[in-house]
Amino acid sequence: MGFEMSLSKIKVSVSSMLVLFVALFFTSCDGGKSDYNPANEKVVGENIAELTLPPNVPAPIDPHRAATKQIVNMEVLEHEGTMTDGVTYTYWTFGGSVPGKFIRIREGDEVEFHLKNHPDNKFAHNIDLHAVTGPGGGAASSFTAPGHETVFSFKALNPGLFVYHCATAPVGMHIANGMYGMILVEPKGGLPKVDKEYYIMQGDFYTSGRTGEAGHQSFDMDKALAENPDYVVFNGSVGAIAGDNSLKAKVGETIRLYVGNGGPNLVSSFHVIGEIFDEVHVEGGTAINKNVQTTLIPAGGAAIVTFKVEVPGSLHLVDHSIFRAFNKGALGSIAVSGDEDKKVYSGMLEDKVYMAEGGRSLTLPSAKGATEKLAGSKAERIEMGANVFKHLCQACHQADAKGMKGVFPPLANSDYFANDPNKAIDAIVHGLSGKITVNGEVFNSAMPAQSLSDEEVANVVTYVLNNFGNKGGEVSPEQVKKVRASGTAGKGGH
Repeated sequence: MGFEMSLSKIKVSVSSMLVLFVALFFTSCDGGKSDYNPANEKVVGENIAELTLPPNVPAPIDPHRAATKQIVNMEVLEHEGTMTDGVTYTYWTFGGSVPGKFIRIREGDEVEFHLKNHPDNKFAHNIDLHAVTGPGGGAASSFTAPGHETVFSFKALNPGLFVYHCATAPVGMHIANGMYGMILVEPKGGLPKVDKEYYIMQGDFYTSGRTGEAGHQSFDMDKALAENPDYVVFNGSVGAIAGDNSLKAKVGETIRLYVGNGGPNLVSSFHVIGEIFDEVHVEGGTAINKNVQTTLIPAGGAAIVTFKVEVPGSLHLVDHSIFRAFNKGALGSIAVSGDEDKKVYSGMLEDKVYMAEGGRSLTLPSAKGATEKLAGSKAERIEMGANVFKHLCQACHQADAKGMKGVFPPLANSDYFANDPNKAIDAIVHGLSGKITVNGEVFNSAMPAQSLSDEEVANVVTYVLNNFGNKGGEVSPEQVKKVRASGTAGKGGH
């Protein structure tokens, strides 16, 4: 009995020691931060803050540096820029870009903010930084007329990723013209190290002309009030981080995206096609969610997303309110280079034509090869091409080959390949992305390369050339082989 009581006391004693050890461990891991008050941290020295244009961000802050006085110089510029090909717009900007220049400080820093309104500007502006504790987030102290400079200061009390924007009346109009950006307040001790960091902000724009209408467009207040934007874009314009402007990464790298939503109206459903966010700092704060597919970013809000890229290829950044991505411009990409990992992603192994309701499945060529019937005449080539078109092409381009307005270009009466069938061949074997003009209408989507043999490509192109109001002709497998061998990736063009 006495032995059992002693054993019980030992167990209680060990348990108490474990609890104490765990408490001390987490306190030491936190660096004693539970007692840290950034308002009381002594400021040592001063520095002119580095500001960067999107999609770049300033270098990470030395985790060992003391709180410092950071001098931020921000100039407001009103200037004409390109919204999309053939469309210009007068942007109002912080630092000459949409979004405005990225500001990076750390909690405990004292910030001396200089807002400079260029003498050539027409309007007064101010700035509301969501990181500021004080009236208007600084807006009450920064109303600045053209040709003037105002100064105010604040203490960075809360770590996180915060939006800033103009708050001069009418506030919505100033934001809708591009007056927003982000400020990162790193926690004391810094953020975990990553390989690449990028800066992205979504915004909705309201223009006097319809989407894609050429010429200079002005702001439309009625559309803004109705929350019906003509453009929803990343970093101020269609294609700002797509195509040749794609963000870059290598297989094995960890990427951190600082993502904001300037609004002024729409909530963003931010998603990267082909990736899963390892971590998301929800609404730009300190709470972290793991293994997230899509994260909501409210107007005037932000999120920090981190993920490791495992395989090469194009990762598409979208607002998953998907018509905004493929029809209004909320589409970007990360071009990932490096070696493939077939265990993670195999790529296409086989492509079959599926015949429903008891029909047979015709195996199209794969890496394994396949035996296929060859056309003996032009008429037979057209007949065989009709089968490929029906089971592969018409889902997008429609049974009448007239396509879908603004999404899939027409193959009927098409002037795109009328004088050069090689353009149709190239689109099939190499894929096609970027802007193209077909029958006077601009399309900006993507068509992946198709896994068809030279014979099948020749058949389906010949079929299209001889139907749907096109002028006729015949394509041979040898012609397809030459185009395929060129290795030219399909790119949009007029």
